[in-house]
Amino acid sequence: MDMHTAYQAACLGQFNVMAFSRLAAAISVVRSALEQKKTKIPLALETLDRAIEELVAVRKRGDDTGIWELVESERPSVFEGIDMAEQCIGTLDVALLAQTAARLLGDVFGEQEEEARSE
Repeated sequence: MDMHTAYQAACLGQFNVMAFSRLAAAISVVRSALEQKKTKIPLALETLDRAIEELVAVRKRGDDTGIWELVESERPSVFEGIDMAEQCIGTLDVALLAQTAARLLGDVFGEQEEEARSE
């Protein structure tokens, strides 16, 4: 996924839930894989965490309003997170990334099933 293209679309108000989901997933997978690998890359986890926090705010706003965009104040953290994810992805094993993505996807589906049962 080209995270910078998704970022530019988000800044222009041309973001949608699918592009948002892909961007958030890509950053989350890299972050989780780095944590599993016990990365030594300075500030990697902190930078990715800040980007994820901003994306959580975008998601809440998007769910409430149907408008999926990055406001000016959210852009620096998300941009830095994208850059960090791109720098770090080359240090990660493809199998680890695939396993991490599968685990995170399973976690999301497990949460959705739990929510459906509680309703």
